[in-house]
Amino acid sequence: MTRPPNADGAPAPAGAPARDAEVVCLGESMVTFLPRAPGRLAEVPAFDRAIGGAESNVACTLARSGHTARWVSRVGTDGFGDHLLAAVAGCGVDTSHVQRDPLRPTGIYFRTAGERPTGLDGEATDRGEVLYHRAGSAASAMTPGLLDPAALHRARILHLTGITAALSDGCLGVLRTLTRRTPDRPLVSFDVNYRADLWREPAQGPGLLLGLARGCDLVFVGEDEAAAAWDLHGPRAVRAALPEPATLVVKHGAAGATAFDRQADGTDTVTFAPALRVEVVAPVGAGDAFAAGFLSGTLRALPVFTRLRLGHLTAAAALTVPGDLGTPPGRALADRLAALGPDGWGALRLGPGWTADGAHRTTGTVNDPGTPNPPGAGRASTAARHAPDRHRDSEVRT
Repeated sequence: MTRPPNADGAPAPAGAPARDAEVVCLGESMVTFLPRAPGRLAEVPAFDRAIGGAESNVACTLARSGHTARWVSRVGTDGFGDHLLAAVAGCGVDTSHVQRDPLRPTGIYFRTAGERPTGLDGEATDRGEVLYHRAGSAASAMTPGLLDPAALHRARILHLTGITAALSDGCLGVLRTLTRRTPDRPLVSFDVNYRADLWREPAQGPGLLLGLARGCDLVFVGEDEAAAAWDLHGPRAVRAALPEPATLVVKHGAAGATAFDRQADGTDTVTFAPALRVEVVAPVGAGDAFAAGFLSGTLRALPVFTRLRLGHLTAAAALTVPGDLGTPPGRALADRLAALGPDGWGALRLGPGWTADGAHRTTGTVNDPGTPNPPGAGRASTAARHAPDRHRDSEVRT
């Protein structure tokens, strides 16, 4: 596989920056308010406070999985900023490079329990509501000149998402700078995270995201996102539009995920790993958790098939809690489940609390996963992805 220096634990070449963290995640995190009862925002009488943000979710999950992680961002000097810093640091994440802005607030948002809209025509009408109060936030004022390059480059992996690019021209400039290919940069991971309603000029968003993704080494994108943003259908069409990243992961909702991994001779190894069945409590945060699981496997130089399975398992931890952050499975449990044969994997049924007590049902045995299922195996339809059955296949969504 083609990899930037030190991506898989190899010694950095002379002159490369010393790596003092395994992963650095840059982006806005917000205080989120989760409804205590079902219903529209207009009808919910009370909310519980939590935290949410794609990049800090990844950092927290990786730190709780035993990796060293740093979160780089900006928050206000208000109480919400205090809460965010305490909560993220409480997960074991280095927050020493988070700047405090006395003039701008920390972002907040309210949401219901459904899934965010993707922008696809004809999608289900039971999507959740999300109400952001993030315009003019401290994080939206990020610019390349305000950030410490050393804090971003002293890592084996730098993880970014397309959400940051939508926040402001300055934030877009940050991502353009960080996705520029330079000899000493870490492996740059990018989750497309297309949010049509975040872009001030929606028509520009898809093209900008495609350009940013082309500058990265590892890209995550949902098949529904690729259809909504770029009118691309199927993993091979996405790969044709994104030939530059060494690794491309296309998520198929309930069906699983396909990874394209570039080899030294320029060809791709294509790996498909089916998802598993989960009792879904709330779907928000599963895409971030999937990325964290895959990145954990990348840091450990595990086979791509195992990385995909770790992504599915970590997503299942997020799917079985009401907030953005689930408790990731311990490494021994995750490795054991990731090594199950096809029958054992297919028999898994994961519900709330499965990562805490290891409770799960499987008729399979622990063994070498062997040859992965062929790429292109049946993908879930839009109707299947949005089926109301709570015991449904885990949906890896961004």
